[in-house]
Amino acid sequence: MPTIIDGNALAATIRGEVAEKVADLVATHGITPGLNLLLVGEDPASTVYVRNKGKDCENVGIRSTIVRLPATATEDEVIACVQAWNADDSVHGILVQLPLPKHIDEHRVLRTIDPEKDVDGFHPVNAGKLMIGLDGFIPCTPYGVLEMLTRYNIETSGKHVVVVGRSNIVGKPLAMLLAQKRSPGNATVTICHTGTPDIAEHTRRADIIVSAVGMHGLITADHIRDGAVVIDVGINRITLADGTTKLVGDVDYAAVAPKASAITPVPGGVGPMTRAMLLQNTLTAAIRKARQ
Repeated sequence: MPTIIDGNALAATIRGEVAEKVADLVATHGITPGLNLLLVGEDPASTVYVRNKGKDCENVGIRSTIVRLPATATEDEVIACVQAWNADDSVHGILVQLPLPKHIDEHRVLRTIDPEKDVDGFHPVNAGKLMIGLDGFIPCTPYGVLEMLTRYNIETSGKHVVVVGRSNIVGKPLAMLLAQKRSPGNATVTICHTGTPDIAEHTRRADIIVSAVGMHGLITADHIRDGAVVIDVGINRITLADGTTKLVGDVDYAAVAPKASAITPVPGGVGPMTRAMLLQNTLTAAIRKARQ
């Protein structure tokens, strides 16, 4: 049986660590880390995500402020909100929940965020720092994957990692991090995507597979070799025969797990870690501010 990489338990551990450090920061410097979250529109999933992130903050002692704008808000109104938070020293982290309504240029909005408050790690400055190995904010999902590999003692140095997915949020940053001369890292990394003719040709040679495409059943037992580590970042909601829905990943878990040496479940794998690393990034931003 494979090792089940328990994202829920690991995230709980990290939240406990963050809570201790937040309390120390308050006691030592009188600074309470602050995260401001902007939600534009009424997308149900985004509403739940933002609410849960606010609860996470409350549980570890981070002050959170959620601002909701209507879906009809203009791009300039969104940017004005971000700029006000940039100028507010009590705000250490800024998160603009994506996706934004189609009439708003999300790239322009993300570029407006102060890179020192960009706890999602999406600003081009932080993306550039990540690319060349400088100290910036790592996007929360790749950060969570790195923590999983580290804390479960999964060796990456000298290993072949196949990342399936090329998004700016997960695939590309994670591939760059794992290729760098660091720990975890120092791996040989192959990036596959929906345009790759035969993904299985590459994944069958991998020591570690990370799938982050958002396509249920993409990775089957035929895609992995015996003993591979499988990290499933995909989140897909499918409808079952009885009309109920179920949350699943990119990986055919039942078929793949018997061949894997370690695997993440969905739900309860990478998702909780993404939220935990947002708290860690917000704490880091506040600590950096305290040291200025």
